[in-house]
Amino acid sequence: MTLLKVIDRDGKEHDVEARTGVKVMETLRELDYGIAAICGGMCSCATCHIYVDPSWVSRLPAPMSDERELLNELAHHKETSRLSCQIDMTEALAGLRVTIAPDE
Repeated sequence: MTLLKVIDRDGKEHDVEARTGVKVMETLRELDYGIAAICGGMCSCATCHIYVDPSWVSRLPAPMSDERELLNELAHHKETSRLSCQIDMTEALAGLRVTIAPDE
């Protein structure tokens, strides 16, 4: 387990234990204040949209083209937007800080 810092839609920060070896989405959809993740991680719905803290962006792999396309269609898209279904939780990401994006 590793620490994941999650800021909910009300602006409250939570320290959450995240399982390594699974997508960040898996942890976030289990939270009452988390995400819907309707497509289950298939990178097809964008209901797992998050904002990655700017200090962490460079530590993540770059988004693939299908993720970029989905993100660009969102009304609440930002430079730090990512789909949590595309981020593998690893020990190297312990302390990753993300914000749950508004519903579309």
